Amino acid sequence: MASSAAAAFYRDREDAAPPSSGPGGGGAMAAYDPSYVPDSVKTFVSHLYRHIRDRNVYETHQMYEGGFTRLSDRHFRDTPWPPAEAVAAHCDGDHVFLLLYRELWFRHAHARVQGLTPAQRAESWDNYCSLFSVVLQGVVNMQLPNQWLWDMVDEFVYQFQSFCQYRAKLKNKTHEEIALLKQYDQAWSVYGVLNYLKALVEKSMIGEILEREKVGLEQFTATDGYDYEGGSNVLKMLGYYSMIGLLRVHCLLGDYHTGLKCLAPIDISQQGVYTTVIGSHISTIYHYGFASLMMRRYIDGIREFNKILLYILKCKQYHQNSPQYDQLLKKNEQMYALLAICLSLCPQDKLIDENVGTQLKEKYGDKMTKMHRYDDEAYAIYDELFSYACPKFITASPPVLREPYTNYNQDAYRLQLKLFLYEVKQQQLLSGIRSYLKLYSTITIGKLAKYMDVDEVTLRTILMTYKHKMHSIDSDGKVISSADFDFYIDEDIIHVVESKLTKNHGDYFLRQILKFEEMITQLDKEQSYLQS
Repeated sequence: MASSAAAAFYRDREDAAPPSSGPGGGGAMAAYDPSYVPDSVKTFVSHLYRHIRDRNVYETHQMYEGGFTRLSDRHFRDTPWPPAEAVAAHCDGDHVFLLLYRELWFRHAHARVQGLTPAQRAESWDNYCSLFSVVLQGVVNMQLPNQWLWDMVDEFVYQFQSFCQYRAKLKNKTHEEIALLKQYDQAWSVYGVLNYLKALVEKSMIGEILEREKVGLEQFTATDGYDYEGGSNVLKMLGYYSMIGLLRVHCLLGDYHTGLKCLAPIDISQQGVYTTVIGSHISTIYHYGFASLMMRRYIDGIREFNKILLYILKCKQYHQNSPQYDQLLKKNEQMYALLAICLSLCPQDKLIDENVGTQLKEKYGDKMTKMHRYDDEAYAIYDELFSYACPKFITASPPVLREPYTNYNQDAYRLQLKLFLYEVKQQQLLSGIRSYLKLYSTITIGKLAKYMDVDEVTLRTILMTYKHKMHSIDSDGKVISSADFDFYIDEDIIHVVESKLTKNHGDYFLRQILKFEEMITQLDKEQSYLQS
């Protein structure tokens, strides 16, 4: 895989490749000579090792971001890099550097090489365990680019997800593969993955660092997490990114409350270190927004989706030459789908930027109109958008490895879809309640019951359902409302109180300033063209 921005995050949520060309198999791997090391790779390894040893973050980042990708495209398009043993002589056999090299090796293999075996997947797990153990023991004294450290955590979670999907697809596996799965049954266990991520968070004391920063005792965000006093940023940044990794893992497992709780130390309402790497930024908001949707914290999800989509809308032209540009656009489309779901369940048009609203209307305007009907066609659209935009859920426990072998890789997805559609079904009548109450400041229960063609007892149940569904519990245990209006009942009379959102005039002027700047830039270009 190209080791550039967002790394595995931008990858398609593909299933594990069919076993066909692992070591000793057919395909491109058959021509793979592990003892052959091109001269350009020898130079790359020796220079990367020197830059890491000299704590030269800029040069390390350039080689990691550009050099590794170019060499992969030139020499290893569909084959692995040379094994660590073959390049050890070019880095003085440095143990920690070789762990980093193997991390790149397995990451590239997962992205480019067809048919990874359970043994190779288990070897990657062992390498991550060794690398994280070295970091946790506090013996690493180097500075690595934030991009690499984010990719490391992101790839760790991705390979866990990929292995869970791989081992759950038993139907077409050979007896040899089943035997290997039994042999490596401890690899990529959910407890092991969670324990390492939690250990990195706790050992780095990143929670305390972020708390001290709030009162001016730390300079974490101002330095982008780097240490300019001779220390290392590795443990600190791995701990920081592990909070985002924990959010993602818990979303994959369907434990949204715990996921949001793990992310709580990071204030996503503000610019932070997580926004300096585009993959980290998008992964954080995507999983935060999805978890908020599933927790019925619709306003939180809408607000963050709106911000990140506006950011992508303004900045995507700067990433057009990136190899991950297509995947960035795909994640962008998934978040528009999730925003459409949030707004259909909890209309909050006042929270949506004009430009984002225009894009949303073009993409999903017709579908959102149909989603308000709550008929079979509406449920089919909810099903379609959820299936397109949701994470690739996994089952934490390994499958039972005995015949007859069946596939279990879709079980977790089907369960989450079922729960989501059940929630949509429960809100079927809320759209009608919302429409009627927005027309009145006061109305009797009897009159509203007549309009809705239900009895008064049923109407009271519907009103209480609305109260319940439009409220949720935040990470601090406080009850928060997602309703765009409120009401109370006094002596069989419903009193409606519509919330008024304070207009942010600053955002309006900023948008107009940006428009004028774009016009001036365009005029300058045309003037230069005419003069030439």
